[in-house]
Order: sequence, then C-alpha cells, then structure tokens
Amino acid sequence: MGEKRSYWLLKTEPGEWSWEDQAANGGLSNWDGVKNKQAQKNMKSMKLGDLCFFYHSGNKFRRVIGVVEVVREWYDEDDGGAVDVRAVGEMRTAVGLAEMKRELKGVEFSLFRQPRLSVVPVEKNVWDKICQMGGGYGEDDGAHQPEAEEDTSGA
Repeated sequence: MGEKRSYWLLKTEPGEWSWEDQAANGGLSNWDGVKNKQAQKNMKSMKLGDLCFFYHSGNKFRRVIGVVEVVREWYDEDDGGAVDVRAVGEMRTAVGLAEMKRELKGVEFSLFRQPRLSVVPVEKNVWDKICQMGGGYGEDDGAHQPEAEEDTSGA
C-alpha cells in the first residue's frame, strides 16, 4: 500500500521565477523563499512524487502555466526551507483565474479562499478539472489520470 499522491499549487511572480526560468534550468529548481507559516506548513506536507500546478501570479498573469513534481521533500536552508521540484510539462492552454472561478463555481478550492497564500493544496477533483480545462500538460491528454491508485479503504 503506497501513499496516495497529493496535489498542490505553487505561486510565483513571473518576474521572480517564470515557467521559462524553470525550463531553462533543466526543469529542476528549489522552491524557496516562502515566509508565510501556513505556506511553509503546506510545503512540509509535500511528499516525493506529489504534483504541483505552477501558477503565475500578479495582476496580469494569474494563471496555471504548467506542472512540476516534488523530487526532494522539505529541507532546511539558511533563510527558511525549500522543496525541490522538476518540470513535468507545460499546460497546452494556460488556465486563468477568472476561468477557474467560473468553471469551479461553488467548489471548495484554497486558491479562492486564501488568495494571498503562495502554496495551497488542490483536491483531486479540482486538479482533474483544471487539467481538463488546460487540455493537459506535457504528454498528458487532458484527462489526467495518474498511475492507477489502489483502493486502500478496505471496502
């Protein structure tokens, strides 16, 4: 029985660290500089293999651009801590915040509830809907179904 994969959203200002920066860096980077304690708590909950939406924030850019995977769990650094992530793929079509709010109306999503938090969990149903809205990412076809997960409910 393996642990169930979790899903996250990581926000970044494109002027600070963009999807292009991520890709130019061989797809690998450490996600650091997060000062908010709740966001750090979310990062400390990340496990190897978890997937994260790469989200451009800022007035003009609020949208999911791509997907990264956690390749190193939380570790301490001089100025806080970090997780390492690797680019998995760019969204075929970026998914804007306004579109998400329209399509996910009435759905509980931390991005809507805590819009200033830079690292938020994403429920599986929300993850799947955003992937579908963006037409998938990388080799994904938009109906993203991660590797078959065993039913561990004991039913």
